[in-house]
Parts: sequence; structure tokens; C-alpha cells
Amino acid sequence: MEEKNLIRINKFLSESGFCSRREADRFIQEGIVKVNGRLAVLGDRVGPTDNITVKNKVISRRKKKIYLAFYKPRGVVCTSDSKREKNNIIDFINYPERIFPIGRLDKLSEGLIFLTNDGDIVNKILRSVNGHEKEYEVTVNKKITKHFVSSMENGVPILNTITKKCVIKKISSKKFNIILTQGLNRQIRRMCEHFGYKVLTLKRIRIMNINLDLSVGNYRFFTTKELFEIRKLTHNSTKSLY
Repeated sequence: MEEKNLIRINKFLSESGFCSRREADRFIQEGIVKVNGRLAVLGDRVGPTDNITVKNKVISRRKKKIYLAFYKPRGVVCTSDSKREKNNIIDFINYPERIFPIGRLDKLSEGLIFLTNDGDIVNKILRSVNGHEKEYEVTVNKKITKHFVSSMENGVPILNTITKKCVIKKISSKKFNIILTQGLNRQIRRMCEHFGYKVLTLKRIRIMNINLDLSVGNYRFFTTKELFEIRKLTHNSTKSLY
């Protein structure tokens, strides 16, 4: 088979809509992926005539790609692992085809999150070096000071690093708006905690060019215009490492 027709198996699985590349690598390491009956290994390259299975289920190349915007309620967990988490986002939405979330919102947070079957776009949107904006509304337990705002904007030491500079706008005495270009674990909560503040409510209201315009627990498809803009914004994104 000609080399130009071969692609990495994790890319094949992501393009099929079965999972993201990161998940594909995990499945391969768990020994549940086979190529033509043999166990796959990381870095395997496959072509159009190869038979790919995950847990003995044949995986074929993807049909139509799905892109959803969803208003995640508090209490719903951003995982596709329904066995370990009963309040998972996939069971909550109950979409008729296999999809997975792009990124996360922690269990106590609410707001906008994307879901898709297009594994190839996931890392382009998520990788912080690409500088894609995410906007949040945050309510804290005490009055917001000028020192708090300026310190938050200029970088906070959490998780053995310094957060990237961000933009903050005070909305009221205990509520502010923040725009991030990275997504560390529980980043906003940890940033606030560093200055002695506790987050009471946290809602994501925008990802890149798409704003939260849904009621809690509902989803919609990207519009043609939104999808065109997303593709334009990610066209020159740094390639995934996976």
C-alpha cells in the first residue's frame, strides 16, 4: 500500500468520530484496539483496506461530522465514561450518535461546552498555545478589590506554574468577568483561592466566537457561520502532539 494512503491509527480513530486522539492512544495502550486481527501499537499506520476494531467493534471512516453547543448544568460531569460516572454529560444529552466533549467544565460549574464526533479538531481548540479565548462570569464570597483584579490579570502561581495574563472586568462588588486563553485544572477557582476568595458561582458564557445563548440543559448545532469561523480560527493552529 502506498505510504501516502496511510495515516496514524489514532488519527484514523479520531476522524472516524469514535474518540479523540488522546483517548485512542489510551485504548491502544489498554490492548483493546486491533488492526487486521492483531493488537495495535502506538504509532501504527493504517490504510483504507485495513480492518480496525475496538473491543471487537469494527470502526469505519466517519460520515457526517457533528458539532454541538451545550449549556451544561451544575452537577453534570464532563466525561464520556458512563460506567464510572452516572451524572456524565453523554447520558444527560442522550444524543443518538457517539459524541464527546471538547474540554471540561468542573462539576460545580455551568455554561457553554462543545461536543463533537470530530476528534481532529479537539486539540486545535484546546491547546493553550493557540490562544483561543474562553469567557466566564464569576461570583465570589467577598468584595472585589483593585488589587485582586490587577493581580489576577498579571498571573497567579498555581499548579507549579504562573497563569497567563488574562482580562478581567468587574461587574459588581462580588461579580466579575474573566477571559482566559488557557485551561488549567480548576484554574479560576484556584486563582481566586490564592487571594483568599471562594468562588460561589462560575458560568462559561463564550468559547472563541460562540456565545452562550441556550437555556440550562439544552443544546444546539453550530450555525454554518459559526462553524466557518471556528474552522478559520483553527486553520493555522499548532498541530496536536498526539
